[in-house]
Amino acid sequence: MQIGHLVFGLAGLLALVSFMPPVAGRLRLPYSVLLAIVGFVLGLIIHVHSWAPLVMSDFLDSLQHFEVSSETFLFVFLPILLFETALALNVRRLLDDIGPILMMAIVAVIVCTVAVGFSLSAASDYGLVVCLMLGAIVATTDPVAVVGVFREVGAPKRLTTLVEGESLFNDAASIALYSVLLTVLYGGGQLSTGKVFYGFVLSFLGGGVAGFLMGRLASGLFIWLRGWPTAEITLTVALAYLTFYISEHYLGVSGVVATVIAGLVVGSTGRTRMSPATFEQLSSSWSQFGFWANSLIFVFAAMLIPRMIADITWMQVLLILLVFVVTLAARGVMVFGVLPLLGLTRFGTKVSRSYKAVMWWGGLRGAVSLALALAVTEQHNVPYEARQFIAVATTGFVLMTLFINGTSLRFLIRRLRLNELSPFERTLRNQAVVVALDDLREKTDELASNEHIGADVRHRVHAVFDATLASVDGGELAQLSHDQKVSMGLAMMAAREEEMFFDTLKAQVVDWRAAESLLARAEHMSDAVRSGGVKGFEAAIAADLRYSPAFRLALRMHYLFGMQGWLARELAKRFTNLMTKRSVAQRLMHFAEKEIQPLLGPEATAAIIDAHRHRLVLLENALQAMNLQYPVFAQWLQEAYLGRMARALERLRYRDMLSQFLITGEMYSDLVKQIDHRWSHVQKHPALDIAMSASDLIRRVPFFEGLAPDALRAIAKLLKPRLAVPDQQIRMQVGRSRAMYIVASGAVTIHLPDQTTVELGTGEIFGEMAMVAGTEFEAKVTSLGYSRLLMLLEGDFDTLLKRDPALREKIDTVVKQRRRALEVWQEFQSGERQHEPLPELRGEAPAQRPPVVGKSTEAAAASPAAATPAADQAEPGDPAATGAA
Repeated sequence: MQIGHLVFGLAGLLALVSFMPPVAGRLRLPYSVLLAIVGFVLGLIIHVHSWAPLVMSDFLDSLQHFEVSSETFLFVFLPILLFETALALNVRRLLDDIGPILMMAIVAVIVCTVAVGFSLSAASDYGLVVCLMLGAIVATTDPVAVVGVFREVGAPKRLTTLVEGESLFNDAASIALYSVLLTVLYGGGQLSTGKVFYGFVLSFLGGGVAGFLMGRLASGLFIWLRGWPTAEITLTVALAYLTFYISEHYLGVSGVVATVIAGLVVGSTGRTRMSPATFEQLSSSWSQFGFWANSLIFVFAAMLIPRMIADITWMQVLLILLVFVVTLAARGVMVFGVLPLLGLTRFGTKVSRSYKAVMWWGGLRGAVSLALALAVTEQHNVPYEARQFIAVATTGFVLMTLFINGTSLRFLIRRLRLNELSPFERTLRNQAVVVALDDLREKTDELASNEHIGADVRHRVHAVFDATLASVDGGELAQLSHDQKVSMGLAMMAAREEEMFFDTLKAQVVDWRAAESLLARAEHMSDAVRSGGVKGFEAAIAADLRYSPAFRLALRMHYLFGMQGWLARELAKRFTNLMTKRSVAQRLMHFAEKEIQPLLGPEATAAIIDAHRHRLVLLENALQAMNLQYPVFAQWLQEAYLGRMARALERLRYRDMLSQFLITGEMYSDLVKQIDHRWSHVQKHPALDIAMSASDLIRRVPFFEGLAPDALRAIAKLLKPRLAVPDQQIRMQVGRSRAMYIVASGAVTIHLPDQTTVELGTGEIFGEMAMVAGTEFEAKVTSLGYSRLLMLLEGDFDTLLKRDPALREKIDTVVKQRRRALEVWQEFQSGERQHEPLPELRGEAPAQRPPVVGKSTEAAAASPAAATPAADQAEPGDPAATGAA
């Protein structure tokens, strides 16, 4: 076939399908149903088109010579359809319902396959393998028609996610089962349950791993392509095809699963890895690709229908009716029987009866089933009777689901009132109308005054506003409880916060790594608010301030091996995130006063602002601790934040000047280059200084005063610098060795078994009693702020005492005093001493209470820190001096 002829035919089809969406809307038909009708009609007339004019005749002739094989469906159209649907899904919403989605995508496919296979095998002369293969083919659902109806009638978003998620993964399950059964049928071997199960699991899980790895690889490459939108979008197209082909052809796993997972990975990470402008273009580009692929695959598949059902018999018609009834029954058992049982476990979520009814009736089949049936007809080693039956039964079944289920689905959704807003949403909508129209009335009056528009026209416009307000019940808001209003407002704030974080990325105030972390935390916040309201918000802000798993692992590596670079990067990331969150929290409070208060009222808004004010206090405290410990880095962060905002504002100003034709495009490009050069210094930040040299730190410790330089150098080789973050528990056992610590700066709190505490500041030691006495350390030690410690392991402790008599004498003095304090306290606890003050130690006033030492703790009563607050011991500027924790 000539290339020109082929292009002419494809262009004609695209021109034809471009009119299908508006025609389907006017006829109140699902888009897929209309495509099937058009394709069926084309399949009939392409063989008898001699009557048509020349242009029409050539167009139909080009369609007649199209060689549409199953590989065309699977390798040309299917990757685009899968990737486009996966890219548009919200991964977090998908994970919320991953239990029911995977159950309907995997278990339901197996149940449908077995039910159809054994039913047909019992009712006909066809073999069990043939019947099972037909069951696997018809088990896959097509979401296109269903989702189109959902969007038209305004069905809930969660219902759309359930149906789309099921369809994405059951394609993979169905094709995996189909491939295993085709191998058995092709080779004439025996059907083995173990073989089918092994092949299915390997294909499904292997495809998931392959798709995840390729998706992550592409996400890393997006960073290199930032600023080149056409290249970034092209890479996503290549990713869809490469993932599918490599998985199927080279890895021998499910290309469907791989493509779906790759699309989900790109959809979740692309927002931060790509340039912001590209991500906004990506959705529209892939929506266009999906429209082309879906339209063409449906038309091509429908054109094959006349050929595939040409030899249909009445017995096969009855078998098709049996398949339709059995698949509905099997799906009903899963939706109404197994799905509620899954909801009782921690793996499931509650699905309402109306949702389940739509999921049951909305299991339409489409082009994928037709493509698999076509693939069977191309396998000449399969008996002709089996090929013909599978093709006829699949085609007839697909048509039944489209014309029976598809055309009645809209009525079912409206009957169940799933297209209506919830009472909360309706109340908020009405309140939004009231607020908006009040504002619009003032603006239209101002516009009429400026434009010298007459009073009669103003009155007619006001009449429209008045009629609308009269139809809205403005008193519905008062019917909502205070908690309901607050929960609704917090959900709005959480959504707005996520968008604010994305705006900071677009303005290049933060880099993609920080934006990825911030957006993930914002999504967790939104989930917590949706599920728990105010309590969920409070739990979320507490979790938001916790250290990330990566930070904890970096801190662990620092303690075990002294690795400081990773910990420094994690501290810098936390510093940046805290500053950005504080800025956003402040702006959110202004947003609540301006935008939410007119909608929800002053009382609910006050509660919302109070909740965010409490969050702001927690952020301030966490930042203050880091500001005191790292003032230079904090100052740079503030300068970088302000500089990046200035850069963003400057770019925006020049863009406005370009849109107003004040400057030319060449001038704008040159100005942007100057901006990047002018503000390049804000991209290069100083390192966060946690590089703690033992030789530098021991000079700050009063405990080592008076020692010779050689002794200090020897000590520095044995002492290991460690950083403790606020509220971190300090380990007294490192591996199999005990450890003692010297506080170089900062402060620690020792929590004693009698529920009292002792604070030790700069220069104090703890942990030495366990080494000397050979006992276990039972008390809990936590850091008050960002404390710098010097750690000494048990073996090095013994070496140090043997090497330096002067240091040994100092430590012996402390140990003797703490042992004596332990004896006195034990006598006091046993009743041997009553109403007797403790002896004065080092000239200090008698202690107010007997500290627990020795086996329970290393805090010595003789130490000034046992009776003196850590703030008095800390150095100026240390966070412990301000009580920061």
